Amino acid sequence: MWQNSLPPAKKIGYPVPTMASPTDLLASIREPLASAQALPSGGLLASAAENILRVAASPETPAVDLASIGELVAAGEWAELNDRFYKSLAFGTGGIRGRTIAKKVTKAEQGTGGSDAVTAAPPEHPAAGTNFMNRVNLGRAALGLGLYLRKAFPGKTSKVVIAHDTRHYSRAFAELAAAKLRSLGHDVLLFAEERSTPQLSFSVRHYRAQAGIVISASHNPPYDNGFKAYFEDGAQLVEPHASGVIAEVNALAAGKIDPAAVAAPQPGTLTILGQEADDAFIEALKTLVLEPEIFAQAHSLKIVYTPLHGTGIKIIPALFDEVEIHYTVVEAQRQGDGRFPTVKSPNPEESAALALAIAQARSESADLVIATDPDDDRMGAVVRDTQGEYQIITGNMIGSILAFYRVDRFFAKGIVTEANKARTALIKTFVTTDLQKAIAAAYGVKLVETLTGFKYIGEKLRNYEQATGKTQTEYDALTPAARRTLQLEKGTFFLFGGEESYGYSGGDYVRDKDGNAAALMLAEAAAWAKTKGQTLLDYLDAIYLRFGYYTEKLGTLTFEGAKGAAQIQTLLASYRATPPASFLGQAVVRLDDFGSHDFQDGDGKPIPKETMLLFHLADGGRMAVRGSGTEPKIKFYFFAHG
Repeated sequence: MWQNSLPPAKKIGYPVPTMASPTDLLASIREPLASAQALPSGGLLASAAENILRVAASPETPAVDLASIGELVAAGEWAELNDRFYKSLAFGTGGIRGRTIAKKVTKAEQGTGGSDAVTAAPPEHPAAGTNFMNRVNLGRAALGLGLYLRKAFPGKTSKVVIAHDTRHYSRAFAELAAAKLRSLGHDVLLFAEERSTPQLSFSVRHYRAQAGIVISASHNPPYDNGFKAYFEDGAQLVEPHASGVIAEVNALAAGKIDPAAVAAPQPGTLTILGQEADDAFIEALKTLVLEPEIFAQAHSLKIVYTPLHGTGIKIIPALFDEVEIHYTVVEAQRQGDGRFPTVKSPNPEESAALALAIAQARSESADLVIATDPDDDRMGAVVRDTQGEYQIITGNMIGSILAFYRVDRFFAKGIVTEANKARTALIKTFVTTDLQKAIAAAYGVKLVETLTGFKYIGEKLRNYEQATGKTQTEYDALTPAARRTLQLEKGTFFLFGGEESYGYSGGDYVRDKDGNAAALMLAEAAAWAKTKGQTLLDYLDAIYLRFGYYTEKLGTLTFEGAKGAAQIQTLLASYRATPPASFLGQAVVRLDDFGSHDFQDGDGKPIPKETMLLFHLADGGRMAVRGSGTEPKIKFYFFAHG
């Protein structure tokens, strides 16, 4: 039920005020807002009052948002108004993400067909607020991207591919983004229904589009949603394009650009993508298989798959059918549903989300459980051990299995050799296990570390592509084998990339982490182990025996709202101002401050500045501290080996 997915929401229990115009609302709230700011405690923040007045005065503010503001002010809900308006939801380097459903839902937002977020249906309308993911912020983001495309591709009609997941308002947001882009004259390719983030990345290149948008908040709670932008290379926005789009979005927010004044004489076209888009994506995924015959040899391998009510169901079963993998689906979690009603959180990193799949695997004596998150860019797994028990493996373990399997097979097949191995690369983030660094060192392949976020891995793949001397069109026309040969001669061949937070990629046809690819690659590794009389846990143990034992731990602290954001910044500042001299009895021998120091990666490229602190300990262990870029959390990473 809904209440298992969302924290209880408080319904504002008084009549919805009727606002004839923004002028009427302004007149009714000016005095209460001023009084609330003067309260000694528990009052309204000055920034919130300023944003409320600005939104109330804007003719672009929807009537439902005006009514919501009026309700909250009349009820003196200052803490709620602070959370909604203390800042404007910033368009970051990749897009925006935030709440769509408030902690306290107004009657205006509840609407006629919705609820107060406690019953089975969500509110009819997204929540009002400059700090919320709603129609205003979504529309502004889409317009900002569209305006930047005009400057990046002058005189050209740009194409933009749009996908969305199963979350609340996702389809409506996707259609709104399409309308905004078309109003600027851009052509839009919109998926007929929900599709995954990696398929969006693939489709941008496949359809030779100039940009892409995915409406999703990944594995965040059900009350969140987001907007993520991609450029023509199929990767998330990076510099200089990210700053260019941000500038346009900020200009729109400041009222410096009138959307009506920049509209095109004729709207762009709208194309609905169907089965042909899925077929092309599946064909690309199949090229990841290194040992095609292994699935027939391991015909007794059994897999239980769950999409956790997300988009993975659209591709993974069809993909498994194509390569003849024996699997079953958790039927209770097959249906796309933004409530995610069978789990507390739709996150394959969390064991509770895998409970139904594990139970089904136990009843079917399956070898492996595979789960993907709502937008199908992350994958988690559970393995049956030799005693018949089911063990959850971490993102670091999964990534290390895949990294070793692929490197080992590329060498065994003679594709990567002593002569060309210097032109190959494993890519991982700084907060991903150092076991992958040991694997790279043992095989003599290049290890490249990036900041957290797959956009940085996507940027690397673009650099490797450009080093071949081919244009993007010429490069995409090559077969995977021809691309590999070209990279091994002139560029860098991408062996595998991943991050500890359950994101992996095995090929450059997609420029983001891919749950579909991860599911296929892990199934192949499991089949390989099966033919050797091993489970995946046995296979991992053999890796540990060869390279040493590595273990990692992630800790998080969550701080929501206006107060929480300040707490996160205070904590991060304290680690920089007074760094610990030791941890668990081990002296800190070096501190890497990625926010102030200059670093280069394995390719000799400068690493962008980011607030992340990496503490190196005397015994070779590490501790990292960083703020999450997508959730109101501060994260602590711990690394040890022996």
